Amino acid sequence: MSDRASVEVRTATLDDRAAVAALRRAWTEENAGATIDDPTFLARFDEWLAREHDQRVTWLGLVGGAPVAMLNLLVFTRMPAPRPPGSTRATQWGYLANFYVRPEQRDVGIGTAMLGACTAYADEHGFARIVLSPTTGSVPLYARHGFAPATSLMVRQP
Repeated sequence: MSDRASVEVRTATLDDRAAVAALRRAWTEENAGATIDDPTFLARFDEWLAREHDQRVTWLGLVGGAPVAMLNLLVFTRMPAPRPPGSTRATQWGYLANFYVRPEQRDVGIGTAMLGACTAYADEHGFARIVLSPTTGSVPLYARHGFAPATSLMVRQP
């Protein structure tokens, strides 16, 4: 366990890729209920990160210097459109994804701190919106931070 005072939230860099990959593995194995032997995972993770890092902002939550949480924001930049002089339009929006807190660190404020860093970033950069696909258990956290169900999106299922 930890307390809120000992939580550090910071933007991850490429040097943090091993920590982010380890958290991704922990999340996947927690959901599977078993250790997954996948010798290709790190290579595939590095390939994904090389493609994605320029359009994602990733945060790490640390306790005592150890990474215990992650989340990332996929940043979409809208195609420019003509507009009347003096009018403005937000040019970016984000998709919040891959939000994970290790089980032993949950319910002590780390998720709140992580989500606060993400929403502050979006506010500072004038995002039009942040969207996400929550798990049932995460809905209360998001609701406490101003997220609400969306009714204007459509989804195509394959």
